[in-house]
Amino acid sequence: MRLLKLIPDNTNIGFVRLRYWAFGLTALLSIAALASVLVYRLNLGVDFVGGLMIEEKFASEPSLDKLRGSIERLNLGEVRLQQFGDPKTVSIRLPAPESNDKAAAQTVVRQVQAAIDREFPGARFSKQDVVSGKVSNELIWRGALAVLAAVLGIGLFAILRFEWQFGVSTVVAIVHDVLMTLGFFAITQWEVDLNIVAAVLTIIGYSINDKIVIDDRIRENMRRYRKMDMREIIDLSVNETLPRTVMTSLTILLALISLLFFGGHVLRGFTAAMVLGVFVGTYSSIYVSSSLLITLGLRAEPEQTAKANPIAGAERVSPRG
Repeated sequence: MRLLKLIPDNTNIGFVRLRYWAFGLTALLSIAALASVLVYRLNLGVDFVGGLMIEEKFASEPSLDKLRGSIERLNLGEVRLQQFGDPKTVSIRLPAPESNDKAAAQTVVRQVQAAIDREFPGARFSKQDVVSGKVSNELIWRGALAVLAAVLGIGLFAILRFEWQFGVSTVVAIVHDVLMTLGFFAITQWEVDLNIVAAVLTIIGYSINDKIVIDDRIRENMRRYRKMDMREIIDLSVNETLPRTVMTSLTILLALISLLFFGGHVLRGFTAAMVLGVFVGTYSSIYVSSSLLITLGLRAEPEQTAKANPIAGAERVSPRG
């Protein structure tokens, strides 16, 4: 039985020749994503801002103005509403009760539920979350530190495992992936909670897995073809790993897309972030991280090696040999 091959064996795509276009697109998208975060702000969930979040399911799509008015009459503080998952599901966010005990939160929930029942018969309570301001501040710092530590740790690993150029290019590509994810959530205004932090860390893990495979092949070919031009080495390495990259991305996307449609609205934000991360991670691995090595001055063979072993340095083997 013949094996399924999505990428032919003789594929020879010139990725490096498009690097300036890729760098320009990457810079443009990164600036746009950062501007989106600064302008629209992230819709931080209760995990990060504190407060009481009530999720309510209605028999039909409710009027948000009418719903807001019925809750504001309870004088519980600022009311924030957001349709969540589908038009019939609404997330109601209120300030946390002054008392941190569960009884105070349950009292507020019962008041809100009674007000909704009077105006919207058939509505049913789904879930609630309560987070104090102190806990939310700690979660913000811990989430940010987790992402920062992951990026710096991966860059340090790449420097120790390969050369410093690999570490810098890897960090640049991962920062691009993270910015794209944050920009997506700023534009869509989907809620950012601890699940999204977990998604960002997972995206970083996926991206570094793909980048390390390509970087390892680049270093292997640098030793094998010592006098080959660096552009040719990178194109050769990316093309050699392209079948693995495409197959891995497609299989992960199949699982994620199924989860996106059938996993329910609770996992929708996490899954959407992962789908986006697979696309941008694959793009940055192929077009950004590897091609950036040329700009950073990586060479196939250091001068001292060529002088120490002139016979080996003169060898050149056909890239397909």
